[in-house]
Amino acid sequence: MALAVTSSSSSTAISSSSFPRLNSSSSEPKAPLIGSFRILDRPNVSTGAVNLSQRRSLVKPVNAEPQRKDSVVPLAATIVAPEVNTKGEEDYEQLAIDLGNASPLEIMDKALEQFGNDIAIAFSGAEDVALIEYAHLTGRPYRVFSLDTGRLNPETYRLFDEVEKHYGIHIEYMFPDAVEVQALVRSKGLFSFYEDGHQECCRVRKVRPLRRALKGLRAWITGQRKDQSPGTRSEIPVVQVDPVFEGLDGGIGSLVKWNPVANVKGNDIWNFLRTMNVPVNSLHSQGYVSIGCEPCTRPVLPGQHEREGRWWWEDAKAKECGLHKGNIKQEDGAAQLNGNGNGVAEATVADIFNTQNVVSLSRTGIENLAKLENRKEPWLVVLYAPWCRFCQGMEESYVELAEKLEGSGIKVGKFRADGEQKEFAKRELELGSFPTILFFPKHSSRPIKYPSENRDVDSLLAFVNALR
Repeated sequence: MALAVTSSSSSTAISSSSFPRLNSSSSEPKAPLIGSFRILDRPNVSTGAVNLSQRRSLVKPVNAEPQRKDSVVPLAATIVAPEVNTKGEEDYEQLAIDLGNASPLEIMDKALEQFGNDIAIAFSGAEDVALIEYAHLTGRPYRVFSLDTGRLNPETYRLFDEVEKHYGIHIEYMFPDAVEVQALVRSKGLFSFYEDGHQECCRVRKVRPLRRALKGLRAWITGQRKDQSPGTRSEIPVVQVDPVFEGLDGGIGSLVKWNPVANVKGNDIWNFLRTMNVPVNSLHSQGYVSIGCEPCTRPVLPGQHEREGRWWWEDAKAKECGLHKGNIKQEDGAAQLNGNGNGVAEATVADIFNTQNVVSLSRTGIENLAKLENRKEPWLVVLYAPWCRFCQGMEESYVELAEKLEGSGIKVGKFRADGEQKEFAKRELELGSFPTILFFPKHSSRPIKYPSENRDVDSLLAFVNALR
C-alpha cells in the first residue's frame, strides 16, 4: 500500500511492500502503523510561508510503535500537518449551521485545518473527484483512500491511475478480506444479491474494509450531496458526528464526518469539474451517473434520477450500501430518540440484527435464560431498540461478532427492550441506555454487563473471551 500527501504542486510518498497478516483470533487484518513523524521546532505554518524544501528539513522518522493495533489505514507520512484541535469537544451541530452557506472549498479547508493527518477523503471513482480538487486547491496536505471491492468497472480502475498521476498522490486502497469473500461466493454464488438484496455483499466487500480504514482516522470526508438520493440523503449536514462508524479513539462520537458538497447540485459539480479540467470516469459519457460496482450499476435514462442506476431491483428509499447507513430515514411516525431511550418507539421501525447467527429472544425466553443457574452454554445478549441510532451503529459489529462466534459454544442473542418491555428490562436486566450488552456465564445466574462504549468487533470479542 502506498501513502502520500500532496501540497500544491509537490508530493512525497512512503511505501510498504508488505500487507498485514490475519490475526489468529479475528478474520480482520491487523497491521501496525507504517510509521510516525515527530514535528521538530518549526515556524508557524498557518501563514503558508514555509516552502517544500524547508518542510522536508523539519521532520524525521521515529519508527514508533502504533497506538492502536486495529488501525489498518496507516498514518500517512506527512510533511508538516496542521495542528489537530485538542481544545475540547467541538459542537458540530452548531458548526454545521455556521458552515451552512459556506463554499465547498471553505468547508474542505476547515476540515483539513482542524484534523490534519487524522482525516482522509473517501474517493469512489465517480464525480467525487471534485473533493480531491478542492483539497488540492486549499494547498494543505491531504490523504485519499478508496475501497477496492474487486468488482469495479475497468474504467474506474483507469480513473484511479489518472487521478494519482494528475495530482501526484498515492491513493490508499482498502480491500475486502479474501476468506470472507471466498466463503460468500462459495455458499451463495457470485450474484446472490439479485435475489436476496445487496446488503450482505456490500457488508463484506465495502462496509468492513471501510470500518478498518476509519479506525485509523478521527474524521473522514465524503462526496454525499442532498440531491443524490431523495430517500436517504436529503437532510445530510456539511459536518456531523458519524452516527455509524468509530474512529481512532473508539466509542460513540470518536469519528467526525465531513460532507463539503452536501449543498451543491449535481450540475454545479459537473460545471466545476469541466472548468478545472479534472480527470473524470469515462463511464459518465456512457450514461452512468452514480457509479459503484459493475454488477450493481447501470446507465440511467434521460429524466431518471441518478440513483436509479444503483441496485435498480430494490426499493428506492433504501439505496445505501451501508457506508452511509445513518442516512436512512425512519418510517413515518417513528420516534427519533436518543440512546437513553426517552420516549416511545413505534412498531413500524424495521428490526435490526437480522441474521441466522443471532437468536431473537422473547420476553419468556430471556426470563428463562436469566433464571438458569447452570446453562448448557454461555450467552451474549444485546438489549436494544431498532430506532436507536447507537444500536443501528453497532449492528454491523454485532452481526460480525455473531459470525465469528458461530460454532464456538457461545450463543448470541437479542432482546427488544423498548416499549412495554422497557420497565422489565430496567428492573431485571440492568438496562440503563440502549444498547445494553449482557454476558450470561455458563455457571452463574447473574449476567455481567459490558461496561465499555467501544462496540467494535475486537472490543466485544475481548469481553467475551475474558469471561467464556
